[in-house]
Amino acid sequence: MSTEISTQRAATGLALQSFDDAFRFAKMVAASDFAPKDFKGKPESCLLAIQHGSEVGLSPMQSLQSIAVINGRPTIWGDAALALVQSSPVCEYVKEYVEGQGDNLTAVCEAKRRGYPAPTVSRFSMADAKRAGLAGKSGPWSQYPERMLQLRARGFALRNAFADALRGLITAEEAQDYPQPEPAREPVVVRPKFQSDTETVVPLKPKAPVEIKRTRADAGRLAIGSAATIEACEALRSKLDVYHDGGEISDDEFAELTRLLMGRVEILMAEPEEVTNA
Repeated sequence: MSTEISTQRAATGLALQSFDDAFRFAKMVAASDFAPKDFKGKPESCLLAIQHGSEVGLSPMQSLQSIAVINGRPTIWGDAALALVQSSPVCEYVKEYVEGQGDNLTAVCEAKRRGYPAPTVSRFSMADAKRAGLAGKSGPWSQYPERMLQLRARGFALRNAFADALRGLITAEEAQDYPQPEPAREPVVVRPKFQSDTETVVPLKPKAPVEIKRTRADAGRLAIGSAATIEACEALRSKLDVYHDGGEISDDEFAELTRLLMGRVEILMAEPEEVTNA
């Protein structure tokens, strides 16, 4: 016959009989000074913490003080985990002590489950903390290293010996030491100087190269402007007639080019007189 004793126990304190009762209570706590910092003004988070705590046997107020969300994962503070285990009828004893010095400083936790022949023993040393990059880390690891070693050893021992009592929760102290995932970076948008905050920034697309197409009229203008002799102008006049008759230039373009050509001829005819007068 099994010597196991049930770990089921009723939470004490306020009894919330329905979801509506629980949510009203969560809203009241979230708006009060009793809410932990991470739950302040967040009734939904309060409700989920209460529910999660109730599944391991914590009352609503105990849940709010003992359940923490670290990196998106529900956890339990180390002292609350120890309290849950010690109140479980399957717990025979939990012993904690420290041994050694320097890098050999080691926290030891022995957790004895009733009916088992030997306790579960976990150790966490300063050398372990250094390998994990925890020793000397700013915060509790610098201020209270012995306490942090104790909590690490405790978390491992209690989870190994009393997984049913903790329902898979890890200690918040351990979860805080895990590296946090880096948030996704948003693309950098370079805004023009003095841009209004209400303007929509549209990414600039590279412009396709502009293909310049020259018509017969464009070619005629260039040729007239570069004509150096009257003979060249007469040759251009013959070409204009051909292009006009062939429909390659319109009536308006033919009239424009003819005026330009006559003006060019007048300039060329006047050049000898200006040289003579000079």
